[in-house]
Amino acid sequence: QVQLVESGGGLVQAGESLRLSCAASGRVFSINVMGWYRQAPGKQRDLVASITGGSSTNYADSVKGRFSISRDNAKNTMYLQMDNLEPEDTAVYYCNMGGLSSRPLYSGGGYQPFDSWGQGTQVTVSS
Repeated sequence: QVQLVESGGGLVQAGESLRLSCAASGRVFSINVMGWYRQAPGKQRDLVASITGGSSTNYADSVKGRFSISRDNAKNTMYLQMDNLEPEDTAVYYCNMGGLSSRPLYSGGGYQPFDSWGQGTQVTVSS
């Protein structure tokens, strides 16, 4: 089991910045792709940014130039630096990680894939 815990959301004014964090815990062996998603009320959950194990990044067009995703592999942690926030960025932000987790010896040992989500953190940007 791999659990993700997010932090860093809050209420800010337009033009201000926030930094979100997402830390993985549990039987993590390796993490491949990490990503941030967001869901506004009445809308679907959309990808905001992603980063691969080789640190290649991808951003939604709406956040390019304003948001920056990064990862600290030693800490199994991912970050999303959000600058020049706009009211349209208001949403619940979710982190997602996929990779391999280790199985206990009493379960046969070895590794199994995981795909975990954080609990979500609210970001509200006022105009």
